[in-house]
Amino acid sequence: MNVEADPGGREALARLGVPLVPAVALGERAVHGWNPAGYAALLGVRHVPPAALPPATLAARLDRILEATQQLLTPLDARHLDVTPPERDRTLRDLAYHVFRLALAFVDGMDVGELPERWLQERAPADLRDGAAIGRYGALVRGRIGGWVEGAAPGEFARVIRVYYGPQSGHELLERTTWHAAQHLRQLHVLVGRLGVAPAVALPVDAFDGLPLPEALW
Repeated sequence: MNVEADPGGREALARLGVPLVPAVALGERAVHGWNPAGYAALLGVRHVPPAALPPATLAARLDRILEATQQLLTPLDARHLDVTPPERDRTLRDLAYHVFRLALAFVDGMDVGELPERWLQERAPADLRDGAAIGRYGALVRGRIGGWVEGAAPGEFARVIRVYYGPQSGHELLERTTWHAAQHLRQLHVLVGRLGVAPAVALPVDAFDGLPLPEALW
């Protein structure tokens, strides 16, 4: 169901307790987001998920993904960022900002013990006028995450955080944050190519290995 084309679609998800798309619903039950284990439970089939990468590896992967996002966005001007792709009603500017905001939300969530959906619904601030400005914001986010990870005790990732789609350990939340950023980098790489701007860097596909990414881009 295309919830942007069908206003009733989002209301139907809200009645099932789903705050944001994407989601999979079966009758009166629903699973939010890209969640293969949740889909298997919903359908009553067996699912054996691969082992999650260690937190230190995930943090390094996330930093590489954010660095590649910075490099991809820096050449873009305000005109490029105002484009809204047909796949979703979100400007390139808001999508670019979202990659860094969702990464920062991991650290914010670990600090306060919860991660509300409103953090991931924020739009790009007005002062992020071009790709270089968003890239500078990204550099600040990378520094914040790097400092937090460096000072985190091993047991920190076992703590349970109240996330808007359900309780998650710090390890689970870091994995989701990493593949979430990776998925949007994949999308941005395609969208930037459509603008006629040659991407400054290749996709760091080796950084995606071992992450539970969906095959589809959208």
